[in-house]
Amino acid sequence: MVNRVVLVGRLVRDPESRRTPSNQSVTSFTVAVDNRGKEKSTSFLQVVCWGSTADFVAQYMKKGNLVGVDGRLQQRNYENQAGQKVNVVEIVADSVQSLESRQSESPAQAGYQADTTPAADPVGVDISDDDLPF
Repeated sequence: MVNRVVLVGRLVRDPESRRTPSNQSVTSFTVAVDNRGKEKSTSFLQVVCWGSTADFVAQYMKKGNLVGVDGRLQQRNYENQAGQKVNVVEIVADSVQSLESRQSESPAQAGYQADTTPAADPVGVDISDDDLPF
């Protein structure tokens, strides 16, 4: 069986970063992804990342950034404070890359990703500012 998710989209808001009780970094964010089809729509997908990937996202990513996410789908359940069972489906990211052009990146971002080549139209996804819900 294979559980792999690859997506390209824009951050809906600034990432939220925290540390676990064991001092491990965890960052979560939401990505808006354009759905192609007869009716144009947008999916808002929850992403979580850990460790150095979480630190990178927290430091360099912000609302509106175009990102590429590679990871796996995870489903988990928990009981909230009101005693209701909550089911969560999210993407656990193994890697997150900025897909912004080098001209729009800060010098620190460009240096951090020296081994990547940003594309003007990454993976054939056409996302314009008019498509974004923010």
